Amino acid sequence: MKDYSNMSKDELIQQKNKLKEQYNKYLLEKIDLNMSRGKPCKEQLNLSNQLLNINEYVSKDNIDLRNYGILDGIDEAKELFSDILNIDKNNIIIGGNSTLNMIYDVITRLYIFGYKDNIPWGRLNKVKFLCPVPGYDRHFDILDKFGFEMINIPITKDGIDMDMVEKLCKEEEYIKGIICVPLYSNPTGTCYSKQTVERLAKMETKAKDFKIFWDNAYAIHYVYKKVELYDIFKACKKYNTQDRILYFFSTSKINFPGGGVAILAGSDNTIEDTKTHLSYQTIGYDKINQLKTVKFLKNKENTLKLMDKHAQILKPKFDIVLNMLEKNFKDNPILKWEQPLGGYFVSVDTMEGLAKNVVSMCKELGVILTQAGATYPKRFDPKDTNIRLAPSFPTPEELKKAMEIFCICVKIATIDKMLA
Repeated sequence: MKDYSNMSKDELIQQKNKLKEQYNKYLLEKIDLNMSRGKPCKEQLNLSNQLLNINEYVSKDNIDLRNYGILDGIDEAKELFSDILNIDKNNIIIGGNSTLNMIYDVITRLYIFGYKDNIPWGRLNKVKFLCPVPGYDRHFDILDKFGFEMINIPITKDGIDMDMVEKLCKEEEYIKGIICVPLYSNPTGTCYSKQTVERLAKMETKAKDFKIFWDNAYAIHYVYKKVELYDIFKACKKYNTQDRILYFFSTSKINFPGGGVAILAGSDNTIEDTKTHLSYQTIGYDKINQLKTVKFLKNKENTLKLMDKHAQILKPKFDIVLNMLEKNFKDNPILKWEQPLGGYFVSVDTMEGLAKNVVSMCKELGVILTQAGATYPKRFDPKDTNIRLAPSFPTPEELKKAMEIFCICVKIATIDKMLA
């Protein structure tokens, strides 16, 4: 396709008229397709149906898990996640099915009670958090709920702009943390380098209670290539900064999102502090589901085999998205996109000021995308460029049609901007 920037005004108008014909044709089809979230498809969910047939409720220590007790999770579950993530089982707490719930609870405890002898965040005049962008909308929504000021940190090829992070943390005592998805990041697919992890571990922070919310949601969710994330516990141990780690992980996209198991991992001090609060908060999470998860996943080797099956389902869908982008925009650079190696999303950037318009046009044709701006704090993308595409849930046929519509909308919106 000819580069729009090399077209005359008349050529652009002719091109737009052809695109509008296609647009109007789709308008008559009454399409109804929601690809706003990274939901596993039915075929992925079916991989774990065996879970539904597991009816065991007695632990290896002969404890009846139908009853009260075991506040921080059964030992079998701790051993499983220790095996998968290479974290000492004594530094793991097993929760419910949602890491977001655990993140919210941790922030609530820091807000009300503080950490050790530090002033609770809720009693401070302000609290600031560093937010890699584009990033995960639900992280930003939690921080916004507590009234924290969010500072945009640009994503780089190595993870995040660590020069900016180090400078801010060294100078500003009200910067209390950073929240990030370090592997196959949502939505860019970025993988943090060893150097980035090391710098996060050793950097000087003016806040004594600075926390790294390490939401390793996609730790084993490769699509094209398995990438090994450098061990942040190992890095922090080297610099004696273990207390700043709050590590989160879940099985929500490994088996059933509606019935997964989440974990919080941290230093000895963090685990001890968390258990103290949990003793007032709950009698214990769903231990039967924890046991069922262990019986189904068995061990790291078996879990990774299951993830291979997920990748086999996801790869053709990612291929559709990336091939369509390549076909439509390789020689017409009005759209930029990332080439993720794993995770659940493809991040694209339109020309400045067009993302909201493109998402709105797609919606008019029946294709629901993630809200433009959602990948930034307060849902405000200052350049209005970023759009998150979620290939996992639609069928391949639906995805092809959705991408055709998306590409048409990008082109029409871009031509309109050029003509204006």
